[in-house]
Amino acid sequence: MIELRGHSYADYRLVVPSLLDAVAACGCWVLEQRALSPTMTELRLEVQLRSVFELYSGLMSAGVELTRDSHTRMSGLCTVRDHNPRQAKRRRILTIRLELSFLEQGGSGFDASTVGVA
Repeated sequence: MIELRGHSYADYRLVVPSLLDAVAACGCWVLEQRALSPTMTELRLEVQLRSVFELYSGLMSAGVELTRDSHTRMSGLCTVRDHNPRQAKRRRILTIRLELSFLEQGGSGFDASTVGVA
């Protein structure tokens, strides 16, 4: 199982339907969707290796910001798909677990107006 983590600053009610549409558009199957907390959800998906790039771009277009490790995993899968055509043509099915947090967009505490003021 491939573990992915990400977050979004957008509203849960906007991101999840957009994410589910993107998942369906690339031919993924949603195995499970559950709330882990009021600000966190988990999706378990299955996708064919040949459709992994479409899933990756669908996640981005839905407003999901992946962690560095998750980007590395997805780009590695895209590389396998692109550079090992025999592997990609076979109907290899991947199971993915996506843990998604919904964050409040707040101030960073940094005030640009005070830069350079002595």
